[in-house]
Amino acid sequence: MRLHYREQGSGPALVILHGLFGSLDNWAFISQRLAERFRVFSIDQRNHGQSPHDPEMNYTMMAEDLREFLEQHELQSAHVLGHSLGGKVAMQFALQYPERVERLIIADMAPRGYERRHDTIFNALLGLNLESFQTRTEIETALAPQLPDLAVRRFLLKGLARNDAGKLEWKFNLRTLHENYGRLTSAIEWNGICEKPALFIRGGKSDYIREEDSADIHRLFPNAKITTIPNASHWLHADAPEEFLRVVEEYLHPQSA
Repeated sequence: MRLHYREQGSGPALVILHGLFGSLDNWAFISQRLAERFRVFSIDQRNHGQSPHDPEMNYTMMAEDLREFLEQHELQSAHVLGHSLGGKVAMQFALQYPERVERLIIADMAPRGYERRHDTIFNALLGLNLESFQTRTEIETALAPQLPDLAVRRFLLKGLARNDAGKLEWKFNLRTLHENYGRLTSAIEWNGICEKPALFIRGGKSDYIREEDSADIHRLFPNAKITTIPNASHWLHADAPEEFLRVVEEYLHPQSA
């Protein structure tokens, strides 16, 4: 699978993996800033953004997508930064191919299984007939009763695009994501460990990484560190971009010299 991507900057290679319903565009500001010191590859993962759609989707496959991406770009190894769903992919990749990872950064995600947090979103989106809407504003209004959080609605609407016929459609493969959602909430399963340096960044206002997750993180990644950005939610790179950049750049600096 040839994933859609954006390349910026020069220096040590750094791959950025977005979360569920997202795309590389969600990381435009962070990517641009990191490109001042790194060769940044922001990727649309399968069934997201402008990357190919495929009915099969699990973390092993998505880790393999990333391995193929490195091969296609003649990268022996890279720093890997993943958020949420992308964090799970990054963990799986690092466990399967530790020799291909320089330093691992996981943004607000643990290796455990999660409850089904997104069923309300799936139900709201699947209940829309996009052909009956002319504008994004109409869709935002229609989603409001089920999704009252304006920030969530606007995040999702970034996934809208017009097709060749001028009709609005989701860039992410909504039905396939829904059909595979059980796999995407599952725990990382791997018998080995990854001894490469790993940094887990948690949002202080998020419960995605709990205190009790520390043992599981260090079991799989014995050289992991866990740090917190206090005033950030799960979308810590959007809530506190400057603090997020500071933490990431300080962690990667030894490898960027």
